[in-house]
Amino acid sequence: MDELTRRLWHRFEVIHDVVYFDPRVAAAAKALGLRGYWMGYFAFRAAPLGPVGPAVVTAVFYGFHRSRVERALPDAWTYTTPEAAIAAREAAIDEAFADFTGLDEAADLAWRAAQAADTAGRPLAAANQALPRPASPRVALWQATAVLREHRGDGHNAVLVARGIGPAEAHLLKGGAGESDVDVLRTGRGWPDDEWARARERLGDLLDADGRLTAAGRAEHDAIEAATDRAARRPWEALGEADATRLLDLLHPVAAATVGTGLVPQPNPVGLTWTGA
Repeated sequence: MDELTRRLWHRFEVIHDVVYFDPRVAAAAKALGLRGYWMGYFAFRAAPLGPVGPAVVTAVFYGFHRSRVERALPDAWTYTTPEAAIAAREAAIDEAFADFTGLDEAADLAWRAAQAADTAGRPLAAANQALPRPASPRVALWQATAVLREHRGDGHNAVLVARGIGPAEAHLLKGGAGESDVDVLRTGRGWPDDEWARARERLGDLLDADGRLTAAGRAEHDAIEAATDRAARRPWEALGEADATRLLDLLHPVAAATVGTGLVPQPNPVGLTWTGA
């Protein structure tokens, strides 16, 4: 089940990530009066939580330095409301996926999996799971991916906390594995040089002099990923292997076409490399 869980993540994550890279989403944020990429990002992603402030978002998003979040929140809520942000992101997603038809079965299966996700200790997954199902199958499919990716992400964060890996250290491990560009992660997530350097020191012998994973670092990275996969099983166990495999097949053309647009860069900050598998 863990292999199937990881393959499903590769499929639905690509589809979900359109919300971070599609210019139509950025245009929707701008139309609400939100200023700049990051204000739109934080408002749209945090909106299911309500009009929360930077302390909560820094905690639950986990990977961002507080100063990055503080430049966007709570100011975003002076320009829009969480309800308007959710409506705007749904409209933008509906437009972004307008060329896809026949998504009813995929939406139904993904929605079932998302509603079966266990959300205890998973605030972002719970907040997204509580939203009503959109009428459009395109948007319903995307919203299900939002629940599933935040469910996986919340579980991943719990694994990192349990293993004593802080947000900056997690980025350094991801970069050390070659999954993302460490400079992009550092600057994008707003980490000051001194705090980044201290995080590097805390990792000790997990990274070599060039910032690549050592054997010990690879073992730690693999253990984190394996634990994350185990924590993400529940939706797929509830759906059943046959239906989960069916969803995997149904998502392939949507994910492949999304990658083909070039909207989701390879590599990317998520650390997901599309192989088509």
